Amino acid sequence: MNNKAVILGCNYYIGLSTIRCLGINGIHAVAVDYTANHNYGAQSKYCSERLIAPHYKNDKKAFIQFLKDYARGQSAPPVLIPCHDNYVEVVDEFLEELREYYLIPQDVPGIYTNLMNKEILHRLASENGVAVPETVRVDEEQFFEKVELILKYPCVVKPTDSPSFVAKFRKKLFIVDNRAQLVEALEKSKQAGLEVIVQRIIPGFDDHMYTFDAYLNQDSKVTNWVTCQKYRQFPINFGASVYTGQKYVQELYDIGAPFLEKMKWKGFAEIEFKKDAETGQFYLIEVNVRITNLNSLLYKVGMNIPYLTYMELTGTPPQPSALKSDTNRVFWYGYEDLLAIRGYIRTKQLTVGQVVKSLFKPKAYAIWSWSDPKPAFGFLRMITGKILRRS
Repeated sequence: MNNKAVILGCNYYIGLSTIRCLGINGIHAVAVDYTANHNYGAQSKYCSERLIAPHYKNDKKAFIQFLKDYARGQSAPPVLIPCHDNYVEVVDEFLEELREYYLIPQDVPGIYTNLMNKEILHRLASENGVAVPETVRVDEEQFFEKVELILKYPCVVKPTDSPSFVAKFRKKLFIVDNRAQLVEALEKSKQAGLEVIVQRIIPGFDDHMYTFDAYLNQDSKVTNWVTCQKYRQFPINFGASVYTGQKYVQELYDIGAPFLEKMKWKGFAEIEFKKDAETGQFYLIEVNVRITNLNSLLYKVGMNIPYLTYMELTGTPPQPSALKSDTNRVFWYGYEDLLAIRGYIRTKQLTVGQVVKSLFKPKAYAIWSWSDPKPAFGFLRMITGKILRRS
C-alpha cells in the first residue's frame, strides 16, 4: 500500500509494539521522535524510516509544520498514530489542520482532550449512567468537610491533566491520609499551575483493576474488543500495567461499549475500571485514548489495534471480533515489574510465593522478541547508562 504509517513517540515500548504490529503486515512504519537518544523502538527491524522532528513542547508550530511537510512529500496520505498522551494532545489541538494531510480516526476537535481530562470524563460518565469514584472539587463550598464526610481518608488528589502532572511530579496522583497532607498536595498542585480533583479510593488490591480495550469504526460502533485484568502495576497501587492478563469479563463490555458509542468515539480506546472489593461494582477510573501499554498482549490474543486502525482508514473495514474466553496469556514489562514486586513484598501486599506462582503464564513481552531482539539491547544500554550515572 502507498499509505505509510507515521508513529509519534518511539522512545517507549508502546511505540515499539505499534511499529511491530504494522511492520509485520508489510506496512511502511515511520518512527518520529524529537531526539535520537533512547528511541529504542525505532531500532526494530520492522521500522522502515526514522525521523527527528522539532520538540512538540519546545516548538509546537515547527513540529506541526514538520509533519505537514513530510506528508506533502508522500504519494498518499499517511496514517497518523500518536503513542504518548502528550502527542495526542498536540494532535487534538491541530486536528483540523492535520486531517488535511493525514488519516486520523477522530474528526471532532477536542474529543481526545475531553476524555483525557479527568474532570470532564467524570461528568460525562455520570451523565451517561457510568459509575465513577465519588469526587469533591477544590472550588466547592465546605470542601474539607465534604472530603472528610463523603470520601474519608485516605483519598487521592488527581490531576485533570494527567500528562502535565506526571511530567512535573513523576507520579499519577497524591495519596493523602489527613487534612494536613491534603492541604500540602493542593498547594503543590497550585504552585505547579495544575488543576486537581479529590476522589475516594475504591477498595481492592491491584488485581481489582480491569480494562476494556475496544476499537470503534467510523460509525462509532464497537467492532473489536478484549477485556483484561491487572495483576501488578508500577508504581504499586496507582501506576501503569506491568503484569496484566487477558480475562473475559462481559460486564465490562456492557458498561464500556455503550459509553464509548454515546461519546461518538472513533478508533481505539481503553477504559480502566476498578471493581469494588466490597460491593463488586465496577467504577470507571480513566480512559486511555492512544495505543495502550498492553498493545503487545492484545496483538498476541488476536486484536492488532494499529493494523485495524490502518486498514479501516485506508479503506478496508476490520472484521468484527470479540474474545469471549480466557487465554491465560499476560503482558509483562519485566524491568518495572521487578521494581513493583519489590514494593509489594516490602509492604506485605504479596508474598514471594505468590509472585513466583504468578510468573508461570505464557507471556506477551513489552520489549523482548526473539525475532526482533535489537530494541531490547537498545533498552538495556539505556537502563545501564542511567544506573551508571546514578552511581
